[in-house]
Amino acid sequence: MNYVAFDIETTGLNPKYDKIIEIGAVRVRDGEPAETFSTFVNPAKSLPARIVELTGIRDDDVAAAPYIEEILEAFLQFVGDDVLLGHNILFDYSFVKKAAVNQKRAFEKQGIDTLRIARQFLGDLESRQLGFLCDHYQIALDAHRALNDAVAAHRLYGILAREYGGQESGIFQPRQLIYTVKKESPSTPKQLELLQKLIGQYHLRCEDLTLYPVTNVTDEAIDLEKITKNEASRLIDKLLANFRRSSPS
Repeated sequence: MNYVAFDIETTGLNPKYDKIIEIGAVRVRDGEPAETFSTFVNPAKSLPARIVELTGIRDDDVAAAPYIEEILEAFLQFVGDDVLLGHNILFDYSFVKKAAVNQKRAFEKQGIDTLRIARQFLGDLESRQLGFLCDHYQIALDAHRALNDAVAAHRLYGILAREYGGQESGIFQPRQLIYTVKKESPSTPKQLELLQKLIGQYHLRCEDLTLYPVTNVTDEAIDLEKITKNEASRLIDKLLANFRRSSPS
């Protein structure tokens, strides 16, 4: 079967709020890897400590990387018309679908989920997480790095298809991936003006005219020029709430 196995690393688990920090993919032809795609992605904010610990990816790794708006087209061209494959594929698909919708691009795909297959046939195992299954089947894996996870999912699919494909072939076939998302609007000039006023008013640290690290409010440095209208609204609310509480009555 031909497909593109892919995986992403992100700043968190919610595609509504969190950002892609790495994309890895392998194009598979007749069951064999043919070409790979791998890139860091600048999330326009500093990485949470838990993500640094989990992935080993640091702010320095993504600082000079392209933003998702700059790299998405190259990834979509790499995928082309291929079926997608991944472990818990809807998670990875949802982040890319959100990025595509924000750029007015269609990204309607069919996919194969190795996690769904593992849950069907490997219920007796302690876990169906990719790392556990790779240990179980002796698949080499440097976990929580996008390209490594994508290649591992491809190899896992091959093993599971050989072992269980004759029992229920339908689960090994692609199915439509469904994730509904609306296009996000960019922050408004009025919001940016208010944020800059609040940052100055509360003497928050700023490194230059574009980046405003609001570390003592959000625990993450944020590029105000890259945030959405909803993100700007949440940040304004958080600034006002935090500093009103901390101000003497």
